[in-house]
Amino acid sequence: MERPNAWKQYNGAQLDQLESFSRDYTAFISNNKTERECVASAIALAETAGYRNLDDVVCAQSKLGPGSRVYASNRGKSLILMELGSEPLTQGMNILGAHVDSPRLDVKQNPVEEKNDLAYLDTHYYGGVKKYQWVTLPLAIHGVVAKKDGTVVPVCVGEDAQDPVFVITDLLIHLAQEQLKKDAATVIEGEMLDLLVGHKPLVVEGDDEQKDPAKAQLLELLSQKYGMDEEDFYSAELEIVPAGAARDLGFDRSMILGYGHDDRSCAYPSLCAQLALTEVPARTALTILVDKEEIGSVGATGMTSLFFENVVAEVLALAGYGEGTLALRRCLGRSHMLSSDVSAGFDPAFASTFEPKNAAYLGHGLTFNKFTGSRGKGGSNDADAEYVALIRRVMDEHDVCWQTAELGKVDVGGGGTIAYILAKYGMRVIDCGVPVLSMHAPWEVISKADLFEAYRGYQAFLTLE
Repeated sequence: MERPNAWKQYNGAQLDQLESFSRDYTAFISNNKTERECVASAIALAETAGYRNLDDVVCAQSKLGPGSRVYASNRGKSLILMELGSEPLTQGMNILGAHVDSPRLDVKQNPVEEKNDLAYLDTHYYGGVKKYQWVTLPLAIHGVVAKKDGTVVPVCVGEDAQDPVFVITDLLIHLAQEQLKKDAATVIEGEMLDLLVGHKPLVVEGDDEQKDPAKAQLLELLSQKYGMDEEDFYSAELEIVPAGAARDLGFDRSMILGYGHDDRSCAYPSLCAQLALTEVPARTALTILVDKEEIGSVGATGMTSLFFENVVAEVLALAGYGEGTLALRRCLGRSHMLSSDVSAGFDPAFASTFEPKNAAYLGHGLTFNKFTGSRGKGGSNDADAEYVALIRRVMDEHDVCWQTAELGKVDVGGGGTIAYILAKYGMRVIDCGVPVLSMHAPWEVISKADLFEAYRGYQAFLTLE
């Protein structure tokens, strides 16, 4: 059952739309490399589209009804957007759920160190990474420094053409005989991922014996630029990401090379599909952009927190359904969801790890994973046949190019998404996203066609009655 190549079906107008959407997406992921940045940009777009902060609505005790648009932010790292539909909320919602965190390196709480006249920041990798991929790349620092007086200072260094960049060094090939005998998992170890950030010593007149002058110079620069001292690292969230913008890939410009396609290639189309609704939907449309998926969806800003449940409960109360739990349970249990997460794209260079009949191919459209998990479907949501049939019908009615896939051969490995977390409410959930090459690498690859079909497919899903 081969699925068609989406590129072969586009007319001129559709190709123009595809390129326009791809340009906007490329700008979004180039400018937003952390979950905080993604959420802040999404809120700005939502407010332009008429969404109101749910906190303000609750304080004013405003009533909500069909067509009401609200958003709720969770510590600036997760976001929910809702447009109320014409049908009762207790009949369920159509939900798009993606994550906006990506694999990266995090600066440790006590990170500054000088070694042999070189200043470093110690890091701790976040999510599943091949550590050797992060050496000798130009790297940028994004994040915030929260100070004891309550101020929060944004940090972004390495993206502007005039900015410095940072790097993690590697051993020169001439001395690497022993290193090259190691396997890929240990050739670069976690504690070796020290970010080189300075070298020039701080010169203090009359003090030729100053301890750690390169470290002192770094701290002096940070004090001048951000008003921070060394102890402010305790309450900083600084993320190390690849420096530079996403780019078109290939002579035909058919692909995008960028950081964070997992999962912003699904989060951005989900956000745009939500904001693009021009008429009041029949069923309430909800999009959630969530944090911490790459480390198990844990914590206050992850999908396992009560943020999602609490927001829906607040909206139900403001819409006149009372403050009890029965309406909430009915609403969630009757909802439909697409867990908008990427899939492994078939890579001919590593064909032996895939089962070709059940693999996702670049350019063949939006990918549905009936189940994820590992080996015997461990840790997986497994969508029921009736829901898969419903999704097939909706996609075909809207001429969306789509395909199905598994995450590699059965015994090779596997992975998970947020799907199983939402499924606990009894709602129907299936994983649905963009195929990616080099997933979790600093630079990943997607097809513009798959990105565009994701947007079209998410739009179609939100209109499902």
